[in-house]
Amino acid sequence: MTHSNTIHGAISYPDTPGLNDFLFRVSLKAVILNDDGHVLVVKENGRDWWDIPGGGLEHGETIKKALARELFEEVSLQGDFDYVTILSEDPRYQKSHNLYQMRVTFIVKPKQFLFKTGKDADEIMFINPTDFENSDVITERKIFEYCQLAKSK
Repeated sequence: MTHSNTIHGAISYPDTPGLNDFLFRVSLKAVILNDDGHVLVVKENGRDWWDIPGGGLEHGETIKKALARELFEEVSLQGDFDYVTILSEDPRYQKSHNLYQMRVTFIVKPKQFLFKTGKDADEIMFINPTDFENSDVITERKIFEYCQLAKSK
């Protein structure tokens, strides 16, 4: 097997022309709602838009371990939590990173509701998800969509 220079994660098989496999990054995202129905959002380091906390699943990690790591890095969450999947999206090409990414979104219910800005975040806060419904930023509009899905679970 050799890796294609065209797209990260594209694998061709020299002994079998036309046969290709494609690897993709898995991004795990957490919808955390407070008692008022507001969602925990984060501005990651160097970004000027809001997103729900989360990040990439690393090789060898379980989903829970990856969520725990990302939530600690972004919102300093410590302790146990429950989670349930609300959406798995089809992989999409991320031009900025030259790879395909699949996003899986979860409702996360922490046992302890203590948050502060983590090392990978510039700012965090709870915001009414309807504030993002008509945002010009697609990532922020997705927050509203994810929260609508979370309400139906």
